[in-house]
Amino acid sequence: MNIKVVEYDQNWKTEYEKEEQSIKSFLQDEWVSSFHIGSTSVPGLKAKPIIDILLVVNDIHKLDSFSKPFEDLGYEVMGEFGIAGRRYFRKGGDNRTHQIHAFQYNNIEEIERHLAFRDYLREHPEVCKQYGELKSKLAEKYPNDIDGYGDGKDDFVKIVEKDAIKWHWTVR
Repeated sequence: MNIKVVEYDQNWKTEYEKEEQSIKSFLQDEWVSSFHIGSTSVPGLKAKPIIDILLVVNDIHKLDSFSKPFEDLGYEVMGEFGIAGRRYFRKGGDNRTHQIHAFQYNNIEEIERHLAFRDYLREHPEVCKQYGELKSKLAEKYPNDIDGYGDGKDDFVKIVEKDAIKWHWTVR
C-alpha cells in the first residue's frame, strides 16, 4: 500500500456522505447508522486520504449476504480481518480510498471506541496536531510499508484512545 499523508481536505466530509448514501440504499432494513471516523473525519488533521466509515447494522451475520452490492461499489470484502465481530471492506487497492468497519448495533465497546477517539481529537487540538505530525513523519519513513507505519503509530494511538474513552464518559 502507498502511504501518503496530506493536509486536511474539507471535501472528505462530502465523500463520506456520498458513500454513506450508496451503502444505505442497498442495506435498507439492516442499516442502523453510520459515522465518518478516522483521521479524515477530524477537521484540521493531516491524514492518509482514506474515508473511514463506521457502519452499524442490525445483524452482522446478515451483512455477509450483501457481498455483491459492496463489490459492485468497488469494495473488497475482507470478513472479520482480525477483529472478532467486525466486517471489513476496503476500496481502491494499493491506493485505497475508503474503508468500512462494520459492527452489530450491540457491539458497544468497538463502536464507542471509534467514536470516542474521533471526538477526542476534534476537541483536543494539541493532541490532534501531535498525531498529524507523527503520521507525516511515519509516512516519510515508511512510504510503502503499512505495517511499519501502523506500528509507529501504535503506542500514541493506545495512549490517546485510553484518554479518549475516559474523556468520553466524562462529557456524556
